[in-house]
Amino acid sequence: MFEREAELATVEEALEQLTGSGRGALLAFSGPAGLGKTTLLAEARRRAIARSCTLLAARGGEQEQSQPFHVSRQLIQPHLAGTSEGELRAALGSWYSIVGPALGLCAPEQGAPPDLQGLRDGLDWVLTHLVVNRAPVALVLDDAHWADPESLSWLAAFAPRAEHLPLLLVVAYRPEELPAHAEAFRTLPGRAGHRPLTLAPLTETAVRTLVRTAVGDHADAAFCREAWAVTTGNPFEAVELTAKVLDKGLDPTSASAPLLRHLAAAQRGSGLVARFERLGPSTVRFGWACAVLGTAIPQELAARVASLGTEEAADATGRLREARILSAPGEEPDTGLEFVHPLIATALYRAIPDALRVALHGQAAVAVVDAGFGASAAARHLLEAHPENDPWVVRTLRTAAAENLRAGAPEAARRQLARALREPPDFGERAAVLYELGCASLLTEPATTVNHLRAALAEPFDDPVLRQGIVIRLAQVLAHSDRLAEASDSLAREIPHTQDVRARLRLQSEQFMWDAFNAVEPDSPVRSRRLARLADRLTGRDLTERYIIGLRAWDACLRGEPVAAVLHHAVRALGTEFSWAYEDRGFEVPVLTAMVHMYADRPGRAEELFEAGTAEFERHGWRGAHLSFAYSLRAYIRYRRGRLVEAEELARAGLRLAERVGRGTPVHWYSIAILATTLLARGRVDEAWELAREHAFGESFPAAVVFPDSQTVYAELLLARGQTNAAAAELEAVERRLSPRGIQNPSWCPWQLHLARAVAADDPARARALAADAILRARAFGAPSGVGQALRVAAQVAAPDERAGLLTEAVELLSASPAGYELACALAALGTELGDAELLSRALETARECGADGLVASLGGPPGPGPALADRLTDEEFRLAEGAVRGDPAVRGAGLSAVYRKLGTDRSGLAEALEAVARGAG
Repeated sequence: MFEREAELATVEEALEQLTGSGRGALLAFSGPAGLGKTTLLAEARRRAIARSCTLLAARGGEQEQSQPFHVSRQLIQPHLAGTSEGELRAALGSWYSIVGPALGLCAPEQGAPPDLQGLRDGLDWVLTHLVVNRAPVALVLDDAHWADPESLSWLAAFAPRAEHLPLLLVVAYRPEELPAHAEAFRTLPGRAGHRPLTLAPLTETAVRTLVRTAVGDHADAAFCREAWAVTTGNPFEAVELTAKVLDKGLDPTSASAPLLRHLAAAQRGSGLVARFERLGPSTVRFGWACAVLGTAIPQELAARVASLGTEEAADATGRLREARILSAPGEEPDTGLEFVHPLIATALYRAIPDALRVALHGQAAVAVVDAGFGASAAARHLLEAHPENDPWVVRTLRTAAAENLRAGAPEAARRQLARALREPPDFGERAAVLYELGCASLLTEPATTVNHLRAALAEPFDDPVLRQGIVIRLAQVLAHSDRLAEASDSLAREIPHTQDVRARLRLQSEQFMWDAFNAVEPDSPVRSRRLARLADRLTGRDLTERYIIGLRAWDACLRGEPVAAVLHHAVRALGTEFSWAYEDRGFEVPVLTAMVHMYADRPGRAEELFEAGTAEFERHGWRGAHLSFAYSLRAYIRYRRGRLVEAEELARAGLRLAERVGRGTPVHWYSIAILATTLLARGRVDEAWELAREHAFGESFPAAVVFPDSQTVYAELLLARGQTNAAAAELEAVERRLSPRGIQNPSWCPWQLHLARAVAADDPARARALAADAILRARAFGAPSGVGQALRVAAQVAAPDERAGLLTEAVELLSASPAGYELACALAALGTELGDAELLSRALETARECGADGLVASLGGPPGPGPALADRLTDEEFRLAEGAVRGDPAVRGAGLSAVYRKLGTDRSGLAEALEAVARGAG
């Protein structure tokens, strides 16, 4: 701890703040190996305990980097392990099955694993819960650069929250080895008022003091100066050098100074290895076994790997401690063996002859399985072993991969399955391994997944169930990569060769689904007729049949078949149970079936279905794309109901989640289209246009069907900005895309109505023809909201003597529909047309209830509230506020404070804001 007064003062100040005001902080210490980071963190731990802080401690390990959640488990397991399953379930609540497997607290349950965001949200909740219930808390992570990627990326993302909680987060790392996904540790402390504290080498004065403290005040200046020079001020090397001086009985005078360089060299690199190898064959073998095993090494396990007996292992441990290679036993009895410094472990590991190192990893894999540590612990050793065509290795790696995939670590599973493929597996097992590898890389490497799955299909195997699973997964990844035509083709090629009737029907249902989402499907009417013939004779006896019937309902809706027929099919599809979270099926058909109810003017039923689906997503830990879709589409339902403020809150929540998934993804298209539509309805044209520009909305359009239709929304934006010619061009492109497919329901896509408005000035006859055709199509479908909207727009382009009649019918129909915003627009138009003050007053009141601020202003009403609360809060404040309104005790206080800071002391504003956040949080 020489010359670390400034760093210790920073630690002391942070602890004082933590235990005094309860405010946390992030402290990051960086520096090359040997500069005393571990010693500094040990002192921080000691001081935290002395101040009655709860301590969460972990250390990254060079050999354990490939073991997912290794650091997370070190941090959290000690505080939750040992409790019964019932107590754990009570403590973790709905997060039990999501984070339990990742933290090693329970076995993964059957079903689809959580997505990355869901798992991180769960880990956030567990850590926050621990912090709040055991405050104040000090979390100390040493050697962060060697932490497993799953833990490190989570903690890096969590780090900014420390200052909002009674949590001091202290990390130490080597800056040159810190991975890219942990850059937050470099940058975030600067924003919090502290820069990462870089440890400096010791000065000559400090090394002189250290030497004289160890060997005596009689050590002369030349000797001390040489000690500083040969160690370059590295504290670890300086301490080790003084220990060797004492061991050798070296006289600390200028005459002995030239000998120091040789002694220092023996502490590192080849000198250290040479000194180690002189300890004897058994000790060397035991030391190598420890280097292979990593940190917290059970002595019995190291003995097994080194092929030593119990007494030999004890003797070897003693000799390694005497040589200052292994550290002395700690206060805790069962913490395992540790190296004095990671530099020693690294040097010894790299000195193991290649063939022997591979063999030791193989022995370690068998030993950890036999010791009951499981396949996942063995897998990291098997990754280092040479392929030997061993069925046990393949089986162990597949087991580990399955555990990690279900625990939420697909990248670890991918590495393990790729290694199993190189073993290689038996001839008949290769297709299954390729399939599992494809499943593991589905979300992270879709192009690679396609290659793996196609390779699996090329393998000779006789399992029809496996083959069906491969084909379905291949179609899924192609579709999610915006390659819908290829997805359909892959299924079409397989269907004729599938002998089992039910299996063939399942493949047909998947093909129908991806065809339904293909915006440029070439033979849509033919597919529609085939779907109708098949669905109409099915009874809905199983899930596959009900999926096909659900697709029939959606297809009927798009083509504008009568509402009664559409709802008939939708009700048949739902049956008594229609989960949104089946492991081997997507959620697309349940979503389409729910949306059918919205277009058929049954938004209440649509919201019921979405609420149930959203709850399923959250129970499974699907808080990325799945939850974003749910929020965005629920926003669209609220928009269609005329509840525009709530729609905006939900749409922004959906966009937040979509941004975490990634731009250019289907969920991103949905969220932008729905938010832009909502902003237009609220009269915020410039804001909607900036949103489109920020997200490159309109520069290109996806191959997948999006609702509302992206190109139509973009054209509506252009219309709102007065760019009628550009809008007309876009809408004519929509016509060329949708008409050949037979999609003619204006309730689903009102392109004709927008095009009528766009061409009205230049070609009024065409505008009226377009509007008249839209009315006919809307009446054929029969939803009052759709007919009312068509009549209202038709009045805009109609002859003056026809407008009042069209608008009167529009108001009548819209009054009987759930479309509040459309009703407000129709009332305003009719009131203006007739000069009826009562109608205009009713229009103003309806517009105000909807949150249609632009329409309110045009009618002379007062301006509405400012931007939505979700827009005024930062992401972190919104997360805390969301926790507050969910009633989560772990973040309730911080959440209320976040909103309160924004709104000052306006209690009515606070209540209104929390209601808004509640809507945004679902």
